[in-house]
Amino acid sequence: MHKVDQIDEHKQGDFFVSTDPKKLDLGFTHHWLSVEAYWSNALPFDVFQRMVENSLCFGVYHQTGGQVGFGRVVTDYTTFAWLTDVFIIDEYRGKGLSIFLMNCILGHPELKILRRWLLGTDHAHGLYRKFGFEDLDHPENFLTRHHSEMYTSGKFDELIADFFKDRE
Repeated sequence: MHKVDQIDEHKQGDFFVSTDPKKLDLGFTHHWLSVEAYWSNALPFDVFQRMVENSLCFGVYHQTGGQVGFGRVVTDYTTFAWLTDVFIIDEYRGKGLSIFLMNCILGHPELKILRRWLLGTDHAHGLYRKFGFEDLDHPENFLTRHHSEMYTSGKFDELIADFFKDRE
């Protein structure tokens, strides 16, 4: 498995973006994703922790060290990346931090030769289009297998618990 050893950090005004996993505030990020985000409501902490450990994560921080945003990339570091879980908390929106974060993600040295990037969004199309993201050329060629209520329906609770129990 490819792990990125190099920490990438960029500063803009009173803010910086870092890929240093030690800087991530896991409690803050998990809370936002599991409570505030429409796409990951009720995300269990064990699931969150595993997804962070197996992704290239970008934290957005105020110079005081407090985390104000996040984004992650699931990738093979060669041909493909899925961009997901991108957010800036409400109090810090409108300061150009989403653009700053996207520039840091797309400019990361380990992601420069990727052939295809994908993402899903309900309302941030305008942001991503600024960075060259477009509608799929042939959406009929793409399929999805999506359990949208995995963390909220109760139907998968036993499966998730058993999955993590076997890994302790």
